[in-house]
Amino acid sequence: MTRIQLVLAAIAVAAFVLVPAAAPAASSTIDVAAVFAGGGNTGATYANDYVELFNRSASTVALTGWTLQYASGASTSWESTPLTGTIAAGGHYLVQLASNGAVGAALPAADATGTTNLSTSGGKVAVVSAATALSCGATAGSCAGVASISDLVGYGTATDYEGTAAAPALTNTNSLVRVGGGCTDTNDNAADLAVAPPVPAGSTAPTGVCGGAGGTTGPSGSVAVALDLQAVLSLAVDRTSIAFGSAVGGATPSPVAVAATVTSNDPAGYSLTVARTPFAPADLPLGIGVGTAALAAVPVSPAAALQLASTTAPSAAAGDVWATRIGFVSALPALLSGHYTATVTYTVIAR
Repeated sequence: MTRIQLVLAAIAVAAFVLVPAAAPAASSTIDVAAVFAGGGNTGATYANDYVELFNRSASTVALTGWTLQYASGASTSWESTPLTGTIAAGGHYLVQLASNGAVGAALPAADATGTTNLSTSGGKVAVVSAATALSCGATAGSCAGVASISDLVGYGTATDYEGTAAAPALTNTNSLVRVGGGCTDTNDNAADLAVAPPVPAGSTAPTGVCGGAGGTTGPSGSVAVALDLQAVLSLAVDRTSIAFGSAVGGATPSPVAVAATVTSNDPAGYSLTVARTPFAPADLPLGIGVGTAALAAVPVSPAAALQLASTTAPSAAAGDVWATRIGFVSALPALLSGHYTATVTYTVIAR
């Protein structure tokens, strides 16, 4: 007989506190869609840093004369990369920047190339509709009044940013990505950008459409989507019964192997326990062991069950197989002859 016990975890609801927002930079339809700063570093996904731009509008925008500018976390000295050509409505534009080594894959074909080296710990990236280098950025909101700034993204340790806070810092294997497929711009870097695996896209990538981004939004329809996601917790034993055959008092029958397979997707892990009913017509000293461990007495319910195994991680995809042995911890007592039976119950418990 197999019994499975599930322990449900409570759902914690986080409270959010609203803080005053810094004044946003000038808003435009040309935004920073992604930032990757680990180019060529140890374990890096790509060999070069890059910044990806996105045109949220319904019209092509000419970028000739524009610049992509960068300053480190607290700096007000900005490095510029000239931009040329155009960016189509709903189109992407890839700016390839510096590399710290040969680690990582090559970027897709870039639309502009520069030598700026981005920091993973923090910095400021601005799309500027002019060639003049910026001089702002020392404090939050200090760049907000610069009319030529189309978009400003401060991340990590940046001292200037749009909105309530800077976007998260980066690593060699992740990037900042504008949510909503690049269409979300509420002038709040912390809310508009999230950490995600880098997927650079340039002008050859398919274009996207942002509802209400410069065009007229047509009728829409809604579809409700629902899914009942269930925890995986299962237990299977490879035997339904054990027969030790005939034995006499004073003998100790050899243990019999029983494999218990546990499948669980609970990240906190699980425990495997065992208990039994008493033998009838009289009890016998039944025991159990895991692997080559000595047999331990199997508790008789309602006594607390014996823990056989415990993990703090999900099981393997095919399940965790626990090799147990059921036998007797001491010689059989001298009792009346007869047929003695009991039931052993394995239980898996989510942590």
